[in-house]
Formats: sequence, structure tokens, C-alpha cells
Amino acid sequence: MHGGHQSAEKSTTTRRLRDLGVRVEIGHRGDNLRDATHVAVSTAISADTPEIVAASARGIAVMHRYDLLAAISATRSTLSVSGTHGKTTTSALLALALDAAGADPSFIIGSTVSPYGTGSRWSDGPWLVLEADESDSTFLAAVRRGAIVTNVEPDHLDHHGSWEDLLAAFRRFVAETDGPTVICADDPGAVLLANASSRTLTYGTSTAADARILDERHTGSGSTWQVSLPDGSVVELSVDLPGHHLVLNATAALVLAWAVGIDPLAAATGIAGYRGVGRRFEERGAAGGVRFVDDYAHMPTEVRAVLSAASSGPDREGRLVAVFQPHRYSRTASVWADYAGAFDAADVVVITEVYAAGEHPIDGVDGALVLRAVREASPDLDVRWMATRAELIEGLTALLQPGDLCLTMGAGDLTTLPDQLIDQLTAQGRS
Repeated sequence: MHGGHQSAEKSTTTRRLRDLGVRVEIGHRGDNLRDATHVAVSTAISADTPEIVAASARGIAVMHRYDLLAAISATRSTLSVSGTHGKTTTSALLALALDAAGADPSFIIGSTVSPYGTGSRWSDGPWLVLEADESDSTFLAAVRRGAIVTNVEPDHLDHHGSWEDLLAAFRRFVAETDGPTVICADDPGAVLLANASSRTLTYGTSTAADARILDERHTGSGSTWQVSLPDGSVVELSVDLPGHHLVLNATAALVLAWAVGIDPLAAATGIAGYRGVGRRFEERGAAGGVRFVDDYAHMPTEVRAVLSAASSGPDREGRLVAVFQPHRYSRTASVWADYAGAFDAADVVVITEVYAAGEHPIDGVDGALVLRAVREASPDLDVRWMATRAELIEGLTALLQPGDLCLTMGAGDLTTLPDQLIDQLTAQGRS
């Protein structure tokens, strides 16, 4: 049982599960347990959830997702992908790399992966690609035969306690990996982990990297580059989606695949077939001449990277309108000032209220803090405040013009906004 935003209710995922014969119940009730012998929960599930109360009363074992991942990973040679951001994309790229080499990997990834049409697969191959989440330390659960750390920034400190404690958890992640751990040499936080194990390999544009990115070229719609591997060989790579951050993620996937014995040329072929994952620069449609793209970016570095990629696209005729929903009060309280300058690649910025994600409000913490940071750092930037969903629909319907790219960003329910705007523009005859 996983926590979540109940308004989502029926979704593509629940429909797919039902099609597979899985019983799906919407809403929490004690009688949902029926004849269950175990209940699985994530950290988002509180002890007073009706199913947990009922399980306790009936003596049914309650297992955390941590324990499930430990058990699942023990049945395969697990390759864990962690980091503050980039985990989902890098996991998908690694699965594609292994698949193209004939390794037939299983995978558990936190979003739908094209071309698989799912975020998880169980197969007969020896490898399991696991997106490993540091938010509640479940990234330490799996028995790891290899790993990637894309970057490390101060996030989820409500769980870890401090930056030093977060680094200590990542150092443990690296030290306890029984195999190669691939670490980004270009990231100040990740590179602090390079000496946590004798089996680390670094990658990036840095001259100190074990695997170096060379001759990087961006066409607007994609990128091509070379990777000089530690054995002296050079591999050509390409992806059909924009952004230097994607170059870094794809390089990480290639290097770990190579490090565990996968043919790097075959891996490169798989990487070239990457077409994105859900909520990572996901095309959501168009109406009224406006193109809508949605992205999970919610940390300042992610926002900066996504907007940089969006602004370099060759197909955009009008403005880049960035709509941002801050995520969690605790995160906003700790990083709001870091959004200064993060939106400079946009033409118009719209900030909305914080998505609570189950947290209680914190006095003095709201989306207006982010608004202030952006306005003070970039006084010439067109920055607007639309706090509620109703204000967003009304304000954006009036704001958007033919040729604009409307990019929604955040980890909350803002992902449903593009569909509503498309419906609104279509209803006005602006299709």
C-alpha cells in the first residue's frame, strides 16, 4: 500500500493493474485487507491508516517497502541508481542499454518508460535495474552488485537530519555496493563520495574523470558526444532529447553497463533508442497553437537544467512560459532562496502555491518565498503569482498565445494542469 494524492484515484496504472487481474481498491478501509497475510507500506503511510489499524488488530504482518526491496533484489544481480535527481531517467537508460545487449533485465523504475509502456518488468535475465530512493533511506535496502550516484544535493533533510548525515548515508550506499559504483565527477556533492570505495569510477566533462565526455554537440532536439572509457576505448553516443543533464545521465548508464561486462557498443545502441519517461519533459499535447510539456523538476538545479534544455529547442516559435509548483513545505523552507536565477531561461514565469504532499503547513513558508527569490534575483523577468488552480486556469488561458511552449514543473498535482488547459483552450475554439 502506497501513500498518494487521493484525487488521482483511477489512473493508467490502476487500469493496467486491473487488466492484469490485480484487485485495486480506491480509498482506505480496514476491510480492504480481506484475506491478506501481509501488508506492504511506504514511508508515506501513517500508523493510523485504516488498513494498518486493521492489520494490527488481526495480527497481520506489516512490511515496509525497504524489506520488500531487500527481498526482491536478493534474487537478481541488482544495479541501483541513486542521486538527488536524474534517477528515473538514468535507470531507464541503463535498462535500455542492458536490453540492447541481450541481457533481458528486470527493472523497477518510478515512472513509465518508453518503449516498455511500464515502470516495472520481471524477466529471466540476471540483472535488476532499481531506481533507489534516498528520501527515506530505502536506497540502502537492496543487495547491490553495481550502482550509480548522479548527484548529491541537500534534500530530504527532514529525514536525514543534516547535510552531513545525508552524505554519510550516500557514503554507506557506495561502500556497501559489492561492485563498481559510478559517480559524477562534475557534481560537487557526488564527487565527495569518490573515496568511499576502492571500486568507484567517475564520469563527466572533468579532466579528472575516469570516463570523460568529449566533443559534446547539441542540435536543439538532441545531442551527440563521445565517451572515453577507462580502458582507453572511445564510444559514440547520441540521444534524441535535449539537455546536458541527459548527456550526463546517459554517460552514467553506459559506464556502469561497461563496468559490469556489457558490450559498450550494444549499450550505446540501446541508449540511442531512449524516448523519455513519464513526467520527464513529457509532451502533453497542444491547443490554440500552444505546446504543453510537463516535467517532474522541483529542485532548483533540476529547474535550471530543464529550462536550459527547453530554451534551446529549435521548434519553439513563441515564448517559453514556465509554470512552477513548489513541493513540500519542509523542502521549500530549506531551498527557496536557491531558486534565485533558476528561471532565467524562461520568458514568463508563473509561481503557484506549495503542494503539501501530506505535510502540515509551516508558519511563514509558502510559494511566495520562491516568488520573492526569483523576482529579487531577476527584476527584469516577467514573474507572476497564481496561487490556486482556478487562478492558474483563468490566468494562463488569458496569457498563452500561439507559438508558446507552456512547461509545467513540479512533483505534485500540477501534472494535471496541461490537460485542463488544453480542454479550456479547445472549448474556446482555440484548437
